[in-house]
Amino acid sequence: MKVVKNYLYNIIYQIFIVLVPLITTPYIAQVVGPTGVGINSFTTAIMQYFILLGSIGINLYAERQIAFVRDKHKLVTQTFYEILFLKIFTTVGSFLLFLLFLFLIQQYQIYYWAQSFLLIASALDISWLFMGVENFSVTVIRNFIVKILTIVSIFVFVKSPADLVRYILISSVSVLIGNLTMFPSLKRYVGRPDFKSLAIWQHLKPALALFIPQVASQIYWVLNKTMLGSLKSVQAAGYFDQSDKIVKMLLGIVTATGTVMLPHVANAFANKNYRKTKEYLYKSFSFVSAIAVPMTLGLLVVAGKLIPLFLTMQFIDVIPIMMVESFVILPIAWSNVIGNQYLLPTNQNRNYTVSVILGAVVNVLCNIIFIIANGAVGAALATVISEAAITGYQLWGIRRQVNFHSLFYEFGKYLIAGLIMYLCVLGADHVLSTSWLMLIVEIIVGVAVYLAVLFFLRASILTVFEKWLAKLFRK
Repeated sequence: MKVVKNYLYNIIYQIFIVLVPLITTPYIAQVVGPTGVGINSFTTAIMQYFILLGSIGINLYAERQIAFVRDKHKLVTQTFYEILFLKIFTTVGSFLLFLLFLFLIQQYQIYYWAQSFLLIASALDISWLFMGVENFSVTVIRNFIVKILTIVSIFVFVKSPADLVRYILISSVSVLIGNLTMFPSLKRYVGRPDFKSLAIWQHLKPALALFIPQVASQIYWVLNKTMLGSLKSVQAAGYFDQSDKIVKMLLGIVTATGTVMLPHVANAFANKNYRKTKEYLYKSFSFVSAIAVPMTLGLLVVAGKLIPLFLTMQFIDVIPIMMVESFVILPIAWSNVIGNQYLLPTNQNRNYTVSVILGAVVNVLCNIIFIIANGAVGAALATVISEAAITGYQLWGIRRQVNFHSLFYEFGKYLIAGLIMYLCVLGADHVLSTSWLMLIVEIIVGVAVYLAVLFFLRASILTVFEKWLAKLFRK
């Protein structure tokens, strides 16, 4: 039941995260234009490298370590302070490198300074503690409040292209404030530390083991934009970024199970309940497949209406980018389950690391070829191919540990229902005009058709949903 509640907390927050850009993105796109959006995208991408260097894989490692010891208050306290101080030290080092970077470059300096609050915020991000002890309400409620204040600030203070710095400041400072608001809730889980017994550096080596896959994953999430900005233009980077944001909105809903399940699986594995870990894997894989299939095909068919309505005609070039990038949803959903919900919690870091490095190498090679030839559409294609490579390797890596029949059980039903939904929505798309009302009608038709076909095919996932809801309302 705790898993269901945590998932619902996460899913409500992810839906809210989807709604925030629905409000702010069209406004920002219209106010600052493609060039302003591109500058923000490009400088944010560069800043992510310094954030990654400062984090050195600590967040994933920390969440898992807290999950291992969450039933022992003294160990939670010690582990928390050791990891927090380690992260502060590494972030300070990264900030010094950031200052050197600013000394060496001249372009976009003011925007980089505005982005620098994100680096400070990353040092003070302690969400991993609350995820490790499976209390998701702390991060969700506080971030919910901060996001609302951020939206209000954007509409009040950002009025023209000259306000781009203000927009970046509001976005970065809000992240810092959101992280600071979590500290008052520490007292429930963390006591006073014994500073003499803290062994801060013992966590460096195992955190670095997860740093390598994080570096690799950032390559194909961030390098696309930096390469587009360098090889093509900041406008091309901006177009890709807009598509990427919309796809990530949907991915947040699909991958919300990963945040919830990682500490749960880690704790089961620590208690040597290996049967449970496999059971969680099969259920999560089926669950995300049931959601990812219609999202992939649905985004593909509504892209032509969504972009003009959401971003205005200035961003019409985003349509083909998003149609290609929509195919990334399914492989990321699968790799999130296998990697984040199975390999990492069960200490199979090598398979996870190799898969992400493989994806990074594939992404770099494909970017060089496809960005030069096809610009932002090429970057989207490179992303899809690299994610498929990651998922393919992870499936190969667990081939002797799992039953593939159980893993892909009923996936065929989801695919049939998704294809029928796609054809129905495609037919409606040709008939209906371009308006928000008609777009909503198409989405409702798609959801209704998909669920109806699953019901006709007697997909067991519907029974699982029914049981979860019954348990929730009984509480």
